[in-house]
Formats: sequence, C-alpha cells, structure tokens
Amino acid sequence: MTSATTSASGRSAGVGLAGRSALVTGAGSGIGRSCATALAAAGALVHVVDIDARAAASVAEEIGGRPHVVDLARRELVEELPADIDILVNNAGLQHVAPLTEFPPERFEHLQKVMVHAPFLLLRRTLPHMRARGWGRIVNISSVHGLRASAFKAGYVTAKHALEGLSKVAALEGAPHGITSNCVNPGYVRTPLVEQQIAAQAAAHGIAPEQVVGEVLLSRSAIKRLIEPEEVAAVAVWLCGPHAGYLTGASIPLDGGWTAA
Repeated sequence: MTSATTSASGRSAGVGLAGRSALVTGAGSGIGRSCATALAAAGALVHVVDIDARAAASVAEEIGGRPHVVDLARRELVEELPADIDILVNNAGLQHVAPLTEFPPERFEHLQKVMVHAPFLLLRRTLPHMRARGWGRIVNISSVHGLRASAFKAGYVTAKHALEGLSKVAALEGAPHGITSNCVNPGYVRTPLVEQQIAAQAAAHGIAPEQVVGEVLLSRSAIKRLIEPEEVAAVAVWLCGPHAGYLTGASIPLDGGWTAA
C-alpha cells in the first residue's frame, strides 16, 4: 500500500486532524512510519521520533513533519521532547529472543525502558496539554503479545503487558478531560523487526528460517499472512476520529483471529 493510498483511506474514514499535533515514536520505519504518514495525511503536524537520525529526517521531510533523534532508553532525552502534543502514538519497540534462563538481565531492562518507561514519561509530559485543550488521543501500539504469551520472549511479552496496564490507567484518568487511550494489538507485521525475528526464531526452535513464518509466527493465526504496516496505521488514525470518542481503555486485536481460537 502506498502513501497515496494511505492518504485516500484516511480521508474516506472521515478523520480530519488539521490543527492537531502528533508525536510518534519509532517513526523511522515499519508501523511508526506508516502511522506518521497516515496522521500527516489526515492533517496533523507530526513529530517523528526515532533513534536513527537518517530515518527520522527522511520521514519528516517526506510528510512535512519535524524530526527528533532520541534514544528512548535515556530519560533525559525523552523529557526534552515536545509537550504540546494532542496525539501520542507509543510505537517504538525492539525484540530479543532467548529462554528465560539465558535472557540477559541488561537486555530485559533495556526493553522495559524503551517500551514501558518511555511511554510513561511521555504520558506525564503530554497529558497536561491534552487536559488543557479538553481533547487528546493516546494510541499505544501494543501487540497480540500484550494479550497472549509466547516462549522465549520474556522481555517483549512483559513490556507489552505492562503497556496494556498503563494504557488503561491513562484511559481512566483521561476520560473526564476528553482524552482516550487505547491499544492496538497486531499479530506479526511485515516490518524490519519481524524480519529479524525470523532468523532468531529459527535458531531458538532449531528449524529452517523458511519454516518460521508458517509453522511458528502464524501457527495460531486463522489468516495466514503477515499484516501490512498501513493496516495498523489505519486503525491508529481511526482511533483519533470523532466517531471513536467513546472508545477508551480498549485493546483492539488486529491479529488475524489469533485470540479468537
């Protein structure tokens, strides 16, 4: 799906975000890039946050946004990001695959910093602005692993479950101020992160890489294909529209039927 198609789908969904500011973490590639593109197409000014300077600059230039090069594991850098944000998309994530007994403690801690502590800090930073305006949208790109567990992913599963709880607290505290907070829970998306996982999973399970997608990644999914990043972005933008104002504290499984089984 091209960015032009994303723009058209955003318009047809009736989501107009002119005059709104958005901040998307991990926006240099994958789901984050698609969310930034779709939000900009709907009229928002998008702050593109990524650890990769070249990627952040490229996306920001493409969509007319503002790049921010930030390591989300560093609190002092997170707290320098803009606070006058109407739409916060907590998307940045990373993976490490290893048995619990072999999982490096420092790697586990790093995943929590990026995927739990940074969203917490960004909520503290942006919620006052949302409350003052009487409107705000928090979209947390969680995962089916925020609802279900898989072996060898202790750091990622723990972080996504924590993000789910954080999202619900934000929903309860934000509701009196016109702020919604929801999670989008995709299964396996066609992103660089998933491409890296294929090799890691092959090693962990002792099977050939070509078997991983069908036999491991999509074994629980009724729809046997990877999700495209634009599909996740479309749901994120929909959550920012006027028709989604009563939806808060929810987790939307975009998982091809994984959690239905």
